[in-house]
Amino acid sequence: MGLYRLFPIQRRTTIAVLSVLLAMAEAITGMRGYTQDKTIVIDGRSAGRIFDGLGALSAGASTRLLVDYPEPQRSQILDYLFKPSYGAALQHLKVEVGGDVNSTDGSEPSHMRARNDHDYTRGYEWWLMEEAYKRNPNIILDILPWGAPGWIGNGKLYSPDMAEYMADFIEAARDKYGLKISYAGIWNETVHDDAYVKQLHEALLRHHLDTKIVCCDLWPGEGKGQWSIANEMQSDPALKAAVNAIGVHYPKDKGKCTTTDAARASGVPLWASEDQPNNGAMPLVQRTWPIGGRMLAHLYNQNYLEGAMTKTEIWSPITSYYDILAAPNSGLMYANTPWSGFYDIQPTIWVTAHTTQFAQPGWHYLDSSSGNLPATGTYVTLRSPNGKDWSTILETIDAKQAQQITFTIKGGLASGPVHIWETNATRIFEHVADLTPEKGAFSFAFDPESIYSIATTTGQGKGNAQPPSPKPFPMPYSEDFESTPLARAPRYLSDQDGAFEVHPCAGRDGRCLEQVITEKPIPWGPLPDPFTLAGDVDWTDYTVAADFAMSPSGTVTLMGRIDSADVFQGDKVIYPSGYILSVQTDGAWKLVSAAYKKPTVTLASGSVAILPGEWHRFALTFHGNVISALLDGKQLANIGDNSHAHGMFAMGTGWNKAQFDKLAVTQ
Repeated sequence: MGLYRLFPIQRRTTIAVLSVLLAMAEAITGMRGYTQDKTIVIDGRSAGRIFDGLGALSAGASTRLLVDYPEPQRSQILDYLFKPSYGAALQHLKVEVGGDVNSTDGSEPSHMRARNDHDYTRGYEWWLMEEAYKRNPNIILDILPWGAPGWIGNGKLYSPDMAEYMADFIEAARDKYGLKISYAGIWNETVHDDAYVKQLHEALLRHHLDTKIVCCDLWPGEGKGQWSIANEMQSDPALKAAVNAIGVHYPKDKGKCTTTDAARASGVPLWASEDQPNNGAMPLVQRTWPIGGRMLAHLYNQNYLEGAMTKTEIWSPITSYYDILAAPNSGLMYANTPWSGFYDIQPTIWVTAHTTQFAQPGWHYLDSSSGNLPATGTYVTLRSPNGKDWSTILETIDAKQAQQITFTIKGGLASGPVHIWETNATRIFEHVADLTPEKGAFSFAFDPESIYSIATTTGQGKGNAQPPSPKPFPMPYSEDFESTPLARAPRYLSDQDGAFEVHPCAGRDGRCLEQVITEKPIPWGPLPDPFTLAGDVDWTDYTVAADFAMSPSGTVTLMGRIDSADVFQGDKVIYPSGYILSVQTDGAWKLVSAAYKKPTVTLASGSVAILPGEWHRFALTFHGNVISALLDGKQLANIGDNSHAHGMFAMGTGWNKAQFDKLAVTQ
């Protein structure tokens, strides 16, 4: 019913004037870039799921170079990741249970290379969990395997052997490091086996471990679907008893969360147990606000609003692997030049802080106080277990104008001072306002393309440590392995399959680098022959050389101008993309140019006299388009080729033992 029917004729003139004035006010408001006021009711009595926290996943060798960082930079990085009220303040840390097999950006060491081998000092995940726990004793630890040693189940990962392997890892974390592993997964992005899920559950009970099972870490479309375990739990009581949470990877399909009705009704928490701002579809450069920061701000809220997921874990906490490997720049932070000490505090750190510094695991989502904004954007509200404190995380990432929002508070929540923090292209985690509600209400104008935290809590903080300037990989470079502890990996070398460790030299004094894995592991993805990588992708003309001694049978390789080592780009990958000189124990050698999805081209080949156990020296020299291969100072080949103009270096083997010494790169 219109205004004119409500009033007598003598009042119509007045109403018309008021209408004009209202229209003028609306026009002025529009010119100022504000939408009409919206009211959000913050109701402490609202129903909602329990918040399980935000975290990150150290796996696929993504943390390899962090352990090589000098102090104080290494501790500064760890503070930005894990220290409460400082940076990202991560509430979960998931780590890979290593299997000496390539799991994206390298191989992570196994703690049991044989049934009776128990070495809990290998690798860096134990160290990372310890450092996270030192900073946040409340951090929740998860584990997940990508592959396994070949002895497991006679080559079958889903086996009683694997269940015991996982239990052994959890016991070692508890007994050797004082760490509690709260959750364990099945097999990364591999269709689950219900019988194995129950075997793992039984093994955990048998070992008196209260670690809970997350299943099944699948991509969209894998097997019967990434949420299919929820349907199977409905008809299998033993399976339902075994599974304590359902975790999926990259749960958006065509921009929408894929959570099924069966999953929502399963009675267990639902998690994005691996996610990325880019939906996992392509490498992501997250170092600027317009890309990674904006996308992640949207994703954290959407995972709950659309998918009912109460935890999101980002792969990875930090980009500490070389840029020429798979999925560069996946981390919340960037630190892959330990020789320089440089690191980059990316906007994704502060976007994460907008949730983790304002709500803790155990808080409750308030569904009626969460939703979509009128001029684009989302908000979620959580209350503390005490029923008083509350926080709203609000994002206006795709909005083009400011939005005036009024909040009214009820349901027993605190109505005292409210503190507002903001991040966007010009403000990085800034405390921008303190408001005192009047009669349980307050208003605020929210900028477009921003993320906010509105909260009654205090104590948030922003770290201020700054890194030194970046520097290129050292040239000339040499490594004699004498300063590396035995059974450890030397600085900067990144194993891409197998395991390269320092051991006493065979047939000479001192320490040498040895590839020690001779039985092919159970792979998750492509299984290249073992090699270990370092250097600078921008190197052009240089010589790389090393001494080597082989076991009775097998191969050694020397590689240079490696312009890509992403083994996931090819179907049957043996080499990275670059020039490779290989020498076999029977004396056969060849120099090849390898590139993904292209035939490997043999540039030269021949045979020389070599005896197993003897020490030899091979070298590759690059000058313009000329590639020279040498063995014991004698030229094997001098070839012109333009396939690779620049890149890093590596040494490798087949699945055989071999030792290397006196590694040197010179110009």
